[in-house]
Amino acid sequence: MVLKDERKKMGKNNDEVIFPVAPNLAEVGDSYLQFIEKIKEQIQNQRFSIISHANTAMICLYWNIGKAILQKQQEEGWGAKVIDRMSQDLRDIFPEMKGFSPRNIKYMRKFAETWTDYEIMQQLAAQIPWRSNIYLMDKLNDQNSRIWYANKALEQGWSSNVLDLQIRSGLIFREGKTVNNFENSLSLAESDAANQIFKDPYLFDFLGTDVPRREVEIEKNLIDHIQNFLLELGQGFAFVGRQVHLEVGKQDFYIDLLFYHLKLRCYVVIELKACDFEPGFIGQLNMYQNAVNEVLRHPDDKSTIGLLLVKGKNKTVVEYSLAGYQNPIGVADWQDKLTKVLPEDLQSSLPTIEEIEKELE
Repeated sequence: MVLKDERKKMGKNNDEVIFPVAPNLAEVGDSYLQFIEKIKEQIQNQRFSIISHANTAMICLYWNIGKAILQKQQEEGWGAKVIDRMSQDLRDIFPEMKGFSPRNIKYMRKFAETWTDYEIMQQLAAQIPWRSNIYLMDKLNDQNSRIWYANKALEQGWSSNVLDLQIRSGLIFREGKTVNNFENSLSLAESDAANQIFKDPYLFDFLGTDVPRREVEIEKNLIDHIQNFLLELGQGFAFVGRQVHLEVGKQDFYIDLLFYHLKLRCYVVIELKACDFEPGFIGQLNMYQNAVNEVLRHPDDKSTIGLLLVKGKNKTVVEYSLAGYQNPIGVADWQDKLTKVLPEDLQSSLPTIEEIEKELE
């Protein structure tokens, strides 16, 4: 309503109905937009929290159901057929709920068998999606590996499909395996972080079976598959450019691939070779790192890390080649086939083409 003194100025009678003066829309707009933005943030945060808590509660429920089935089978001697009856009864009682198929109830029992410690299950397995837990149970045979991958999935926010991909690519056997000089060129904390981020070998199976033989073709294919390439590199890598130009001593040089790592807070120069390791590759990579440190690096950035990807290497030759260099450098293989990555005992467990065809028949 308009204030009384304003009505007098307008020559209006106090008994008359006065319509309110329209507010300043610009001011209200700014204020409202800020207000609605805060409300939106709260809803998004709470929605994620609700979903997360709902997932945790559901998986804990599954564990309790599985545990109860195990106890009854051990104490009462119940057979496998009880699961079919249980599935039908639960679906009749809770028709609106999914997840009570015989197959899923069997997974609940296996889940309780797998995670015998409830507290560990609640803190780790219950924090990732149920499908991720199914992958952990189906694709891994030892609990230490399950715990390792569950921790990775939780830390890096992997979806179930990404977790499946990382298990199939044998990430646990590759992470922290580069031959490098990080211990001598980085602080202890930085060295540990870098070792966890880089791996050996890198798997580029997404390039297809007809892998090109020239570095420039491989680089182009990697950029064409940049999403898969970034996934293989790991969390935190931001793509800067391919064939990045540097002028050093009035000469032109071109970095194969340049990235920035958000956690390490440094540039990462990647040199890609379609051949086995040669000692001269280290000198070239080191020069590129020096140039990036001088030209591109911000004062707050850490020293540029170099990663040399080769088709094969002799570990001893690489170690001798790295000796004396102050820049942090890692050397790793890149491969285009999954079976080369896995240990022999796991390779033998993979089905042959004949076995797959027989199973399909």
